[in-house]
Amino acid sequence: MSTTFAAPVDAPRRPPPATPITFEEFLVWCDGETRAEWVDGEVVFLSPNSRTHQWVLAFLNEVVTAYVRAHRLGAVVFAPFLMRLPTRPSGREPDLLFVADEHADRWRETYLDGPADLVVEIISPESDERDRGTKFVEYEAAGIPEYWLVDTLRAEAWFYQLGEDGRYHLSPIDADGFYHSAILPGFRLRVAWLWQRPLPTLDEVAQQIEA
Repeated sequence: MSTTFAAPVDAPRRPPPATPITFEEFLVWCDGETRAEWVDGEVVFLSPNSRTHQWVLAFLNEVVTAYVRAHRLGAVVFAPFLMRLPTRPSGREPDLLFVADEHADRWRETYLDGPADLVVEIISPESDERDRGTKFVEYEAAGIPEYWLVDTLRAEAWFYQLGEDGRYHLSPIDADGFYHSAILPGFRLRVAWLWQRPLPTLDEVAQQIEA
């Protein structure tokens, strides 16, 4: 059986297992040093993240987590942490995910058993096709209410919300440059913050993230 790769990457830290394997077998095989996803019984290795990717991820994690905690909405985790989706089936590793309190029963110690309420993916050259294509389709089919795509190379971001038709629809940015979340009531993000260097601190944006 074969092991699939998302793109040419450095040699994995661990030898790939014989596939197909179950999700439970994947959890046993995978360790904290090996970045990989489980898709249709196969292992997909992920490339290391760039420093810009990590900076933007840290910023988003900080502002979203602060808002979620302040309003007691649920919990936020960032990669590496798996999200198991039954629709493909797959075990994906989003860059950031939020789970509302009403779906807290989906948490497991090492993965989320079901869809998150919000998923954020930060696009890299290696992940571009996957984030815009296969993951977009999977997240939509799984009923994830919001999907944010952030492209740090092109300085562009797209915010999708799930419509009543079960499809993702691109949400607008308001006249002041803010995206308003539907799943995080009252939360807004000024998109230009993502391209600032250095990135703003939480103190600098805290008074502006509430609509």
